[in-house]
Amino acid sequence: MTVTILHNPRCSKSRQTLALIQERGITPDVIEYLKTPPSAEAMDGILTKLGLEPREVMRKQEAPYKDLALDNPALSRGELVAAMVAHPILIERPIVIAGGKARLGRPPEAVLEIL
Repeated sequence: MTVTILHNPRCSKSRQTLALIQERGITPDVIEYLKTPPSAEAMDGILTKLGLEPREVMRKQEAPYKDLALDNPALSRGELVAAMVAHPILIERPIVIAGGKARLGRPPEAVLEIL
């Protein structure tokens, strides 16, 4: 089974989640999403695997969220996903993908459900 983590090495929860995965003998594909953001299609697929809508995994305290008025209820899912791809700082982290499922590593132990 391939395990992928959307990772930000500066985030303690992301580092803890990565360590938790590695402690189980798994070597995940690590994607530093701030350097290599997912495509809109990939992000939409991740959201589907999470069973969440874009705003549920957006970092609302980040400047682009406010600057782009992403709280506007008239914005479509596609528009929100496009904003996440254009401004990956908006993506909550870490996200772990394994076995056709995904989990947000908050708390880090939440990812154990899919490993």
